[in-house]
Amino acid sequence: MNVVPAIGAIVATVAVCVLSALGTAPAHAQAAYPTKPIRMLVGFPAGGGADVVARILGPRMSESLGQQIIVDNRPGAGSAIASELAAKAPPDGYTLVSIGSSHAVNAAFYPRLPYRPAADFSAIVLVATAPVTITANPGVPAKTLKDLIALARARPDQLNYGSAGVNGINHLAAELLKRTAGFDITLVPYKGVAQALPAVMAGEVQLMFASLPGSIDQIRTGRIRAIAVTSAKRSNAAPDIPTVAESGVPGYEASSWFAFLAPAGTTRPIVTRLNAEAMKTLQVREVREALVRQGMDPTGSTPGEADDYLRTEIAKWTRVVKEAGIKAN
Repeated sequence: MNVVPAIGAIVATVAVCVLSALGTAPAHAQAAYPTKPIRMLVGFPAGGGADVVARILGPRMSESLGQQIIVDNRPGAGSAIASELAAKAPPDGYTLVSIGSSHAVNAAFYPRLPYRPAADFSAIVLVATAPVTITANPGVPAKTLKDLIALARARPDQLNYGSAGVNGINHLAAELLKRTAGFDITLVPYKGVAQALPAVMAGEVQLMFASLPGSIDQIRTGRIRAIAVTSAKRSNAAPDIPTVAESGVPGYEASSWFAFLAPAGTTRPIVTRLNAEAMKTLQVREVREALVRQGMDPTGSTPGEADDYLRTEIAKWTRVVKEAGIKAN
């Protein structure tokens, strides 16, 4: 009996087992991923933007992956609770997190978070963007951004804008516009969009910086007037609303956005597989239409592009918070 081949087979088997235990299994071993359901953490209650994108893409990705993506809502601390859970989860591809622009805003306001907003994650894909919309009560004598800026300069300290809370992307978008265009309006914070929208419709405040997904129905019915969107390009969900840049403030851009992340250290084959499935899903007409109905623009990206975008957003809003002297509440 020739024992050399047998010994070689045993050595190879042991090597695979050791490499698997060390998390460095050969490609054919990792190709089995996923072998169990995947948890998608969301830092907001059901119905928020990060939850919506997870629930729109999740079922389609589950079909392709052969395992269910289970959405796990863990609201609180401006999405920081879910982000911390994801950052500290094993980097095995079975815990992901659906984040929004609050992830970058938290980094700007809270430098001592229990996780590192960029370094502790491996970006999978930038799913969608959604502009903030500058809206007004129909009685405000300004139909364009140029009109609004002129009105604000002519009536210093007389125009108020509502926002769904403070220290969020809508608040920061307003502060950036004020500093870029050189005018002033006063923030009136509300507990949420459910309180802020009725306030601008009733004329309690003249203006509101609102997410397009949260205000698009009121805009379509004429209960509030859309002045401009803050994105670099017009939104597919509301192509008739001009951007701030084309309305006379060149270079201005501020958007809500949504992305999927995995814990740092997740292997490249797993990140690549998840990115491929997300990108394939974003090409499905029904998926794109569902996102647009929610006021979002489907985006898509490579993992590297998503990672760069995240880091750029963190740096941008950190600079705005510092320059404006805004304090965390």
